[in-house]
Amino acid sequence: MRLKDPMKRLNAGLLIIAFVLSLFAGRLVQLQGIDSGKYEALAMDQRLRRIELPAVRGTITDASGRPLALTQEARGVFADPSLIDPAKRTEVAARLSSMLGLDVQKVLEAISTPDSRYVVLAHSVTPEKGRLVLSLGYRGIGVVPESRRSYPSDAVAANVVGFVNQAGDGGAGLEYAQNKLLKGVPGWQRVEISAGDGQHIPMGEGQTQEPVPGQGLRLHLDQDIQWEAQTALADAVKEFKAESGTVVVMTPDGRVLAMASVPTFDPNEYAKADSSELQNRVVQEAFEPGSTGKVITAGALLEEGLVTPESTFDVPDHLWKYDKKFKDSHEHETYKNITFGGILAKSSNVGTIMASENLPDDKLYNYLTAFGFGAETGVGLPGETRGLLHPPSTWSGTDRYPISFGQTVSVNSLQMASVYATIANGGVRVTPTLVAGTLDEDGAFTAAPAPASRRVISEATSHQLIRMLEGAVGREGTAPAAQIPGYRVAGKTGTAERYVEKAGGYKGYTASFAGMAPADDPQLVVQVVLQDPKKKYYGGDTAAPVFQKVMSFALKSRKVPPTGTVAPTLKMFAD
Repeated sequence: MRLKDPMKRLNAGLLIIAFVLSLFAGRLVQLQGIDSGKYEALAMDQRLRRIELPAVRGTITDASGRPLALTQEARGVFADPSLIDPAKRTEVAARLSSMLGLDVQKVLEAISTPDSRYVVLAHSVTPEKGRLVLSLGYRGIGVVPESRRSYPSDAVAANVVGFVNQAGDGGAGLEYAQNKLLKGVPGWQRVEISAGDGQHIPMGEGQTQEPVPGQGLRLHLDQDIQWEAQTALADAVKEFKAESGTVVVMTPDGRVLAMASVPTFDPNEYAKADSSELQNRVVQEAFEPGSTGKVITAGALLEEGLVTPESTFDVPDHLWKYDKKFKDSHEHETYKNITFGGILAKSSNVGTIMASENLPDDKLYNYLTAFGFGAETGVGLPGETRGLLHPPSTWSGTDRYPISFGQTVSVNSLQMASVYATIANGGVRVTPTLVAGTLDEDGAFTAAPAPASRRVISEATSHQLIRMLEGAVGREGTAPAAQIPGYRVAGKTGTAERYVEKAGGYKGYTASFAGMAPADDPQLVVQVVLQDPKKKYYGGDTAAPVFQKVMSFALKSRKVPPTGTVAPTLKMFAD
């Protein structure tokens, strides 16, 4: 159709243009007016990322406030796979894996994740490495603020403190047991990410829920004593070719000053450690205590009035009970008129059996449980074994005899140390404690509740036991190597056959020594265990020298002076 009038053609054209423009205007009104909120939200949703903000984990310190575990500034590295050029993925993966110590294939898989805008590549990277990552200039690679756990004393108290895993949770020790308290409450942040390079827009839109910092722990541990205990123990394990060992240092009222395990590990590099090195053998490993357990039988006999330290016996080197032969560790002629104190000093199994004949099974069992056998210590560490103590109703005809001298029952090292702490504390057992109290984010200290306590034997009985244990450290006893010049020492050796579950029977020995000093005013208790020493295996030869080193150091470190008294002579044989 052809219009002859130019004005009509012009008007028709303008009408068409006006109609088209009205469509554009309507669409603009819809986009910028009616649906503006919807599209703005979609755009913002494409740019916003939710980032977890971990709370600052509480510090763990020793008794003097020296840090054993603390939190330091760190960075997290993330990727936005949608922004990474597919042609550069291999290059990006290679550079990042080399810089961050990651597996190149896993990094490549992460940055190639389809339909993803946020993939975490690494946690707890140092700020310096974080800056290096950004300096590479790769589109779609960014960093966010984080924190990382550091252990400034390396392996010192590692098996007690534990470690924090890559997920930010405790993986062992107190870090695991007290994870909720230490970790605090995480927060979160929504940050705006630029579409061009995937970097955080500092002045962009965002929301933040601030994290709540975790509480810290102050321990009773003394870092110096802990170091000495670990060093002396490691030397002994090496010297006597032992499989492993433990040392516990504690006060009579239950405060644990040192808890050493060998082998050990560096929690800063826990991933490199073998699973056996991560164990806290002090509470996780059960063993037959052997002669160190005789003090419980002795305490029961004294408390029940069945013997006195001067009661005498004629003790051969072996005897038969039913069809089973029990013997002492060394052959000897019959000890004529040996005192009960002499039986303990010479660690006679046969003498202990003879002295305990009139002690009922249920009485022996009750004293064992009162001293802490068959139950967790209450120290609050993960993986603790209760040991093994069956009720008397299950004992066979001969079970009570080895039980009386510390075999066919099992304990952990802290249980055994607690027995000697109870004796040193005048017969009152106090639940062993590691944690002195908590620290808030400002460092304010709140003391932990007082531990539970109970009387096990009388003060008079505990004093009698200590005098008898001084004899075990004397010239005629089994542990003269435990003597400390200037100090009175009381203690007991143990040499027990070692039950190995994998072997299905007894193999090798457990050598131990437990004691206290000064004997007339006990301030410290030290217990040493060596598992399967092969060069020598008697507790007096292997564990007693470790006790001597650790106790000597601890007494000096805590400025405990000698009492200046002289130990009374233990009467070993009647006239």
